[in-house]
Amino acid sequence: MKKVVLQASILILLFLGSWFALRQIEWMNIFEVEKAKDNTQESLGELFLETYTQAKNQNFNSQVVEPINSIIDHIAKANAIDREYIKVHIIEKDEVNAFALPNGHLIINSGLILNCDNQEEMIGVICHEIAHIELDHVMKKLVKEIGLSVMISMATGNSGGDVIKESLRVLSSSAFDRSLEKEADLKGVDYLVTAKVDPEPFAEFLYKISNTETAATQYFNWVSTHPASKERATYIIEYHDKGFKDYQSILTTETWEKLKEELAKTGNHLDN
Repeated sequence: MKKVVLQASILILLFLGSWFALRQIEWMNIFEVEKAKDNTQESLGELFLETYTQAKNQNFNSQVVEPINSIIDHIAKANAIDREYIKVHIIEKDEVNAFALPNGHLIINSGLILNCDNQEEMIGVICHEIAHIELDHVMKKLVKEIGLSVMISMATGNSGGDVIKESLRVLSSSAFDRSLEKEADLKGVDYLVTAKVDPEPFAEFLYKISNTETAATQYFNWVSTHPASKERATYIIEYHDKGFKDYQSILTTETWEKLKEELAKTGNHLDN
């Protein structure tokens, strides 16, 4: 009996101790930290976007923007992604690149679209970048590469232009850790399959561009900063369900061809 009473007393003391400790937590401070984090991410997103687009033309042609938006709409709806959070910017730049900025900004260079043989290749890259956004890889990378204090300093306007440009370079021209890249690849494949888009063209795109890895030019930034493309293509093929055959195109052939035609008009691109 004494043993039972002792055990009960210990349990009560543990409960009271836990309750007292929880009472001491400044919950409002925690909420304020989360709010500050969100504000920092929003400020950094706008800052990086403004810096990147200062010397570059953003394409607002409806025959370019609407097809890309319809792709994002389709992917987001199929995968229960907050569509309003994904903010797409199509930039007139020959460099074959797409990358994510803080606060859901997705940069897609025209050079990437023009060097895709079909819409599924492009959609695969887009899903990969959306995965980086949804998995919070962008902020993780910034914290690791430049530090939280520098990020806050930039967000509050206390950093110079050189720091901002270097931080933007980190996001636009250097790969994530291999584990994060694989996580984004596989999450991107999940997005594709759920949206009934064939993931094999994305793997084929990686195979195709892997031939340029040893001699990547300034144009193939997405290629040169995403190493081991053949390895990635292999695990993508192995990961996705080959038994599923009910894949569909998001854009019509005519819309896809018109999209590329409109982009080709705006400058001297790689495939001109």
